[in-house]
Amino acid sequence: MLVATMVIEDIFKALGDPTRLRIARLLGTMELAVGELAQVLGQSQPRVSRHVGILCDAGLAERRREGSWVFLRQSESAGPVVDAVQALLALAEAHEPALAALCEADRRKLAAIRDAREAAAETYFARHAGEWDELRALHSADAEVEDRLAEALADSPLGALLDIGTGTGRIAELFAGQAERVVALDKNLEMLRVARAKLQHLTAARIELVQGDFADLPFPDASFDTVILHQVLHFAADPAPALAEASRVLRAGGRLAIVDFASHDHEELRTRHQHARLGFSDRQMAELLRAAGFVTAAPIALEGGALVVKIWTAKRRASANPKTAALETAQ
Repeated sequence: MLVATMVIEDIFKALGDPTRLRIARLLGTMELAVGELAQVLGQSQPRVSRHVGILCDAGLAERRREGSWVFLRQSESAGPVVDAVQALLALAEAHEPALAALCEADRRKLAAIRDAREAAAETYFARHAGEWDELRALHSADAEVEDRLAEALADSPLGALLDIGTGTGRIAELFAGQAERVVALDKNLEMLRVARAKLQHLTAARIELVQGDFADLPFPDASFDTVILHQVLHFAADPAPALAEASRVLRAGGRLAIVDFASHDHEELRTRHQHARLGFSDRQMAELLRAAGFVTAAPIALEGGALVVKIWTAKRRASANPKTAALETAQ
C-alpha cells in the first residue's frame, strides 16, 4: 500500500506544474522529440528536458532514443493510470479557460510540426521517386501485393504486429486497424522520419516506431504474434540471423509473412538498389524457415512483371531452437 501511495504522490507532484501539464496533454496526442516539445512550448531544450525527466520518473512518460534524437511518448507500462490522467486533463481543459487557451495554442503549433514532417517526407520521396518507380515497374502493382498479403494473414487475429524494415510505413499503416498494436522498425533514420510523417495520424497507443537492425532486434523473446518482412530480406547477405531473430520475438504459434522476390538474374539491382541477394527460390526459403523453427505454408506467387513477387508464410513452432526443429518435423 505504501509503494502504491508513493507512486500516486509522485504522479500528482509531477503534474503540479503548468508546463508538465501541457507536455502530458501533448503526449496524449502523439510521440514527440524533445526538440519538438521545446518548439511547441517556446522553452529551451534543457528546461524541457528537466520537465520530461520528472514526468518519466513518475511513470507518466518514457524516452526512446533514435540516433541523436530522443523521443517521448506516454508510458505504456502504466496504461490505466495514464488514461485516467488524460481524462482528468481533458476535464480540466474543459473547465479552465486559461489552460484551454494554452492547450489550443500548443495544438496549433503541433499541427505545424506535423506539416513540417510531411513536407520533409515529400522532399525525400521526390529525391528517390525515380529509383522506386524504376523498381516498381519490374513487378506486380503494390496494391495487388498488399491485397494478397492481407488475404494470407486474414485467417486469424494479428495481435501484436512487428513490421521489420518498415521503410515508408506503408505496411504498418495497412494493418494498424486490424492489429492490437504495431511496432514499425527500420535501421535507417531518414526512412523512420518518413514513416513517422505517414503514420502520425495514428495514436501513440496504436503505433510505435523503433530504430533497430533486423539481425539484432531490440525486443524481448515472445513479444509479438505476427511479424512481417516486406521487401526487406533481399538486403541481407545472410538471411538466417534475421529469420532467427524474427523467430525469437514471436510467440509460439505466431505467424511470419515474408514478401520478397523469387530468384532472378537482374544483376543491376545489386548496384542500383543495393540488393545483397537476387531473390529466393521456394526451396531456399523453406530451408531457411525450417532452420529458424518455422512450419511453412504453400507460397503465393504474383507474376505480374519481370520480377515475380512471392509471399511466404509460416508459423513458429513451440520450440524455435534450430537444433530441435528437425526432431519436431519428424514428430
